[in-house]
Amino acid sequence: MADESADHLSSPGPSGPAERPGAITLARHGEPALSRKVRFNAPAYGEWWARYEEGGLLPGQTPPEFLKATARRAGVMIASTRRRSIETATAVADGKAFVTDPLFIEAPLPPPPWPRWIKMSPKHWGFFARFWWWFFDHHAGQESRAQAEIRADQAADLLIDLSKNGQEVLLVAHGFFNTMIGLSLQKRGLKKTLDQGFQYWCVKRFERP
Repeated sequence: MADESADHLSSPGPSGPAERPGAITLARHGEPALSRKVRFNAPAYGEWWARYEEGGLLPGQTPPEFLKATARRAGVMIASTRRRSIETATAVADGKAFVTDPLFIEAPLPPPPWPRWIKMSPKHWGFFARFWWWFFDHHAGQESRAQAEIRADQAADLLIDLSKNGQEVLLVAHGFFNTMIGLSLQKRGLKKTLDQGFQYWCVKRFERP
């Protein structure tokens, strides 16, 4: 069950001696329903990505038990406001309440301004769009890399604050922005203690040494 906003999130109040900060787990959503078995040019990829951002999960998926167990342990669980993240969080929460927050949505993927005759799959467009966004600051009026890095730092600070009194925190969000948050967590002294890669449903865990 999802609350509409995470604006009211706060870490628990003090209760005796200081506790070790809880682990922070970043999970990628499940597989989306929108097919990737297509080829198209850059403008069409932009339209495809817009539909991807609005869509939900491919039916019939079973969340891994590891992720469900992480959700059971978590003192607080957050999803981005994208449908695919909310449906993933719902699948692993087993009725446990969680909140949603647009702070954690995916970084944008505007396609590079290439000729229309160039056609590729969404996988390849995604790679080149991210490359152009990251290294050449091609954001087409959307969020820039610099802006996304500020957002990732804000996200990391929120997650750290929520975990500081010992509760585990689970974020169900997106592959690349989770990576950016992970880098921010590491800059703040946390250590990556688990990395399952970049596939759907996979997690990365961070803890204080």
